[in-house]
Amino acid sequence: MRIFDPHVHMTSRTTDDYEAMAAAGVRAVVEPSFWLGQPRTSPGSFADYFDALIGWEPFRAGQFGIRHFATIALNPKEANDPRCREVLELVPRYLDKDAVVAVGEIGYDAMTPQEDHAFAAQLALAVEFDLPALVHTPHRDKVRGTQRSLDVVKESGIDPGRVVIDHLNEVTVELVRDTGCWLGFSIYPDTKMSPPRMVELLRRYGTERMLVNSAADWGRSDPLLTLRTGEAMLAAGFGQDEVDRVLWRNPAAFYGQSGRLDLSDTDAPADFAGNSIKRGGA
Repeated sequence: MRIFDPHVHMTSRTTDDYEAMAAAGVRAVVEPSFWLGQPRTSPGSFADYFDALIGWEPFRAGQFGIRHFATIALNPKEANDPRCREVLELVPRYLDKDAVVAVGEIGYDAMTPQEDHAFAAQLALAVEFDLPALVHTPHRDKVRGTQRSLDVVKESGIDPGRVVIDHLNEVTVELVRDTGCWLGFSIYPDTKMSPPRMVELLRRYGTERMLVNSAADWGRSDPLLTLRTGEAMLAAGFGQDEVDRVLWRNPAAFYGQSGRLDLSDTDAPADFAGNSIKRGGA
């Protein structure tokens, strides 16, 4: 089973996670920009973070034969922090980078006017840079947040086929399935979605435009739940081709619209400037 996790926050994970993911069949990941768990105090903090997403993390993933790509954005939660307003001026600098395959995560957290502004501005950047967009739907008031997200996407003029509406569930899937947008589902140990629930949705709605991710981060999460979903699909009678479509071909097709998705096998980079990861070696 080959796996492409289209949404996982590896900055929050250990090297052991990369090793376990590689052993489980994960060959590619996309890491969206997100909230690190506490407020950042300046745009410079974002610059350092974005630099790590396009430099250090691809190197770290490459040690285990995993291709690492990123999406760049001012996330919805921190769009409300006045100290972060200038980040919107910083984002375009990174959208030209080879390993950046979308604008994201963008969307809503609390559905404030500040989030409205950041969401619309970054959808405009996706259009300007000819990139797909990854849209985060809020954890609270999810139905209203999903519908509002779809309204903003429509108003932006972006091709809906270049947008994934993420963190969907049984309550919100109907809102998105006929819009032309891609449908994203995050598989979690306790919240969001579980492998059995995901299998039921795939049985009901099919595999077209469906993206399954672990969204693993600093909270209780599991980067191997993509594998568990594939196993649950097989146990439920789905074929190997259907599993491959959901776990590999769909994310490759979505992010491939960026024109930057190189999934060819490459050796891990020999060094990363200034890093001592190989200290103690022979």
